[in-house]
Amino acid sequence: MAQIPNLDNSPLNLKALREQSQKELVDILRNIRGKKCLVIDPKLSGSISLIIQTTILRENGAELRHLSAEPIQTDCTKVVYLVRSEFSLMRLICSNIHHDMSQGLQREYYVYFAPRREVVCEKVLEEEKVHNLVTIGEYPLYMVPLDEDVLSFELDLANKECLVDGNTSSLWHIAKAIHKLESSFGVIPNVRAKGKASVRIADILNRMQAEDPVNSSDMVMPEINTLILIDREVDMVTPMCSQLTYEGLLDEFLHINNGAVELDPSIMGAQQEGKKMKVPLNSSDKLFKEIRDLNFEVVVQVLRQKATSMKQDYTEMTTTHQTVSELKDFVKKLNSLPEMTRHINLAQHLSTFTSKHSFQSRLDMEQTLVEAQSYDICFDYIEELIQKQEPLVSVLRLLILFSITNSGLPKKNFDHLRRELLHSYGFENMAMLNNLEKAGLLKKQESKGNWLTIKRNLQLVAEDTDTTNPNDIAYVFSGYAPLSIRLVQHAVRSGWRSMEETLRLLPGPHSEMKRGGFSSSSSFDKLHGAPAAVDRVADGRRSLVLVVFIGGVTFAEISALRFLSAQEAMAYDMIIGTTKIINGNTLIETCMEKLGVNL
Repeated sequence: MAQIPNLDNSPLNLKALREQSQKELVDILRNIRGKKCLVIDPKLSGSISLIIQTTILRENGAELRHLSAEPIQTDCTKVVYLVRSEFSLMRLICSNIHHDMSQGLQREYYVYFAPRREVVCEKVLEEEKVHNLVTIGEYPLYMVPLDEDVLSFELDLANKECLVDGNTSSLWHIAKAIHKLESSFGVIPNVRAKGKASVRIADILNRMQAEDPVNSSDMVMPEINTLILIDREVDMVTPMCSQLTYEGLLDEFLHINNGAVELDPSIMGAQQEGKKMKVPLNSSDKLFKEIRDLNFEVVVQVLRQKATSMKQDYTEMTTTHQTVSELKDFVKKLNSLPEMTRHINLAQHLSTFTSKHSFQSRLDMEQTLVEAQSYDICFDYIEELIQKQEPLVSVLRLLILFSITNSGLPKKNFDHLRRELLHSYGFENMAMLNNLEKAGLLKKQESKGNWLTIKRNLQLVAEDTDTTNPNDIAYVFSGYAPLSIRLVQHAVRSGWRSMEETLRLLPGPHSEMKRGGFSSSSSFDKLHGAPAAVDRVADGRRSLVLVVFIGGVTFAEISALRFLSAQEAMAYDMIIGTTKIINGNTLIETCMEKLGVNL
């Protein structure tokens, strides 16, 4: 199965976007005649692998290498660097060029920045005296389709940059990506934003439309009806909870990267030693598409049923006389055997984690923290984890959850836990703890919290959750409904005006605006839940809501949005845009980056 996702069933023509990105990259290579060595920044290569197959790059004369501190080994006289606009990468490029010069190698150098060039990067090239040897260009890759309903802006550090470093350059990038979508699919008439960064993006988007208007004269109606922008800061509770959907758990324990997991071949029943095995996970795999959003408890049952059914079919095949048509049906079922085997192996591996007593007790503690009514029990549990020296990130997730749901910790307790953390895990973690404080994830209590009011008003805790036949998004966490998705649910079903007071209790401002000169297909305050002719674009498809998360989204939240979209009363399809797919670990790890902390 190809790693590049199949986008044929996307509610928006994401295939055309991907083809455009392919064409732009191929054009860059074709414009540099002859053989060339394409040196790709390793982080960017994952995104490129979702856009274009390496065979196409090779067909266009490219020899492929990863950018590193090591000199480039190639016979090519033309070297093309494809990199993100990052200071550290410029140092590597300069080092490579200086090495070539010291060896007397004469080469032509090209540096293409994705998605755009930055002055600070060009300054480095000037300071290192290689600027005049380099031809500079841009590869405008602002977004990558991860699947038929998910777009990533590939901004790993957006959350940390905004909350810790005060660097808001990623907001322009996100607005630019949305503006590019508008140039293909029309000006989005309704925009709702919650959070500092989201409100700012909505403003930048308006400014972009004023300065570089999308020509909407030939469009009857825009394909995207509403844009909902949400800051991750608005809901930091959700990523700190353990995801309980199949895809969410795969990410928690195996870390899904660019639509695939890398794991030991023995997990998949293969014999090869040493080399990691890459297992693609996207909707091209029909079984994965069917089970990815289910609660893991249910996935195990579904796989068991399918395996039993296949076994019965096989028994019938070998013991009774079959018609040609029955044989054909059986062979068709056999075709799905590799997918079945793959997911049975993965589910079995996940079960080794989920069946542990420590996992169950952690889930119970998360539920207690979300309930925010047993302070002493939570405090003692976290203190015990620190004393046992459980993995630092794992402890911090619970501590952050504790801090948010209590609006911070009393000074005495805060100082005590901080001191315990540094004693147990080393004083080199001080900078990371400061980052978490700056981001507002860990703090001292200054006033009475409002979490209980938010929890009650948005009905975030469901008493009886049926994970087999769910009737609410709370199934993705077996009882906790993600706050972020509750906001989307209200925005789409009844508008935000009815919940102004609750919105004000959450971090950051909120805004609502109409734009673009189109009359909206439904009243702005309420996107009607019942399907109606006006909620369809010209060719009869349902209208679209684009939900964008600034600072990342978890797979469990994506599953909750898919669940909402699939409800009969819902008149809209949903597309998700995000700076990056995250979980609690990866979110915390960005605050540890560059500190050399051993996780």
